[in-house]
Amino acid sequence: MLLEYDGTGFKGYQRQAVGRTVQGEVESAIAKLAGGATRVHAASRTDAGVHACGQVVSFWIGNQFCPEVVVRGLNHYLPEDVAVKGACMLDGDFDVRRRAVARCYRYRIAPGSTRSPLRERYHVSMRESLDVNMMRSAARSLLGVHDFASFATSLDEPESTVRVVHEARVTECDDMVEFSITANAFLRHQVRNTVGQLLRVGFGRCSVQEFEGLVAHPRRGTAGPAAPGRGLCLTEVRYQPSLPFAA
Repeated sequence: MLLEYDGTGFKGYQRQAVGRTVQGEVESAIAKLAGGATRVHAASRTDAGVHACGQVVSFWIGNQFCPEVVVRGLNHYLPEDVAVKGACMLDGDFDVRRRAVARCYRYRIAPGSTRSPLRERYHVSMRESLDVNMMRSAARSLLGVHDFASFATSLDEPESTVRVVHEARVTECDDMVEFSITANAFLRHQVRNTVGQLLRVGFGRCSVQEFEGLVAHPRRGTAGPAAPGRGLCLTEVRYQPSLPFAA
């Protein structure tokens, strides 16, 4: 299924012993629709407060439920901050995490502005202005195959911290600065730590050369501090070929 959710009220995607999670809400809705429990697997795990408009999940359900019925039925049981945007039937051995070829994230910042209560859930306001050109220059160094240990959380990382970044760009539109990044996969907190370091570049507290040094000479957990979760959104998970979602 293709999921969209407002991450504000969640402890993150993954089910936890305490706290509301996206996985918990989706599994609860499936149990109500299908009359039995099932485990839901996600292509990417989002942190507390992080949003998604392109999360992909998979689960087992009876053959009597066609994709269109699954979409309508689960949207009936899901809370207002989670919605199913589409669904499709796949082979039983399809792994949504391992078969994904890329994940895309977007981070939104409003520099030089006061808080906006109507938009505060989905971007981060900064009183200081940003040097966007310097941020663009720094972001270019992220492209390609690199060891991104500097941009990872220092604990609980897999053995390899090498990732392939296909796109990393900083754009400006009206009063918003947007950082977009696409990679084959991400380390825990990698995007938020990257944004945090890019903000330091934009504020003049870190040079482009220093940022490039974090990429070229990785030292685990040295970038950051992590930017707040609310500005981050998982926008797309890519597959080859694309999944045939039906609404």
